[in-house]
Amino acid sequence: MSLRYRLAFYLFGLTIGIVFVYFFMTKKAEASGVTFCYLPNCRVLKDLRSKPLKIGDEATKRFDEKWVTLDDIKMSLEHGDVIFSESNKPFEDGKLYIVEGKTIANQDITIEMISYENKVILKDIKKE
Repeated sequence: MSLRYRLAFYLFGLTIGIVFVYFFMTKKAEASGVTFCYLPNCRVLKDLRSKPLKIGDEATKRFDEKWVTLDDIKMSLEHGDVIFSESNKPFEDGKLYIVEGKTIANQDITIEMISYENKVILKDIKKE
């Protein structure tokens, strides 16, 4: 068998294998709720979402002003951007993270969160 036919069979089998793995891995991930976060922004947001959320005094005041809701915070933790130049700094035995996001009314907000080993505290919410 010539090299050309060997290469054709190899590429054909490789293509079938890639499609097979992709199809079954995505179905398995969707069924079990697994997400693949490889980028730093995704990993930090996933870590902040996975811990129990406590609301600080300043954030409680912002919620009382009625321009932001907890749904806005959850949406920002799904689709927001972590400002790494101002984040991951030691703060009160935890790490301070700054997340930029949007409210449901499409208003820009900045969220300050303190991440501890077993909880996250919502420190403050600011309008942009």
